[in-house]
Amino acid sequence: MVNEIDSESLSQRLAAAEAVLLVDIRTPAEIAQGLIPEALQVPMHLIPMRLNDIPKDRDVVIYCRSGARSYQACAYLMQQGYNRVLNLRGGIIAWARHGLPIVAPTD
Repeated sequence: MVNEIDSESLSQRLAAAEAVLLVDIRTPAEIAQGLIPEALQVPMHLIPMRLNDIPKDRDVVIYCRSGARSYQACAYLMQQGYNRVLNLRGGIIAWARHGLPIVAPTD
């Protein structure tokens, strides 16, 4: 069972400067359309190679476009021993629908 967080709850946690790591697992083409500020970019197919970039000792929110791929990514990370991963319910679509900030990628 993957734990989920909604856009409003995530926004509140970020506003409170909680130590939450955001991981955007979309493709570079999708990310080019914008991402949630401060998100780490790890395309889904690279997650197994980049586990060292994803800490086990803090809350990690994984998101994609709609929440489906990130749900699968959370399940995979849980199998790898991560117990603090959360799926952003509805993905960046739900985030944008709530009028929350999206920025252009910086690289």
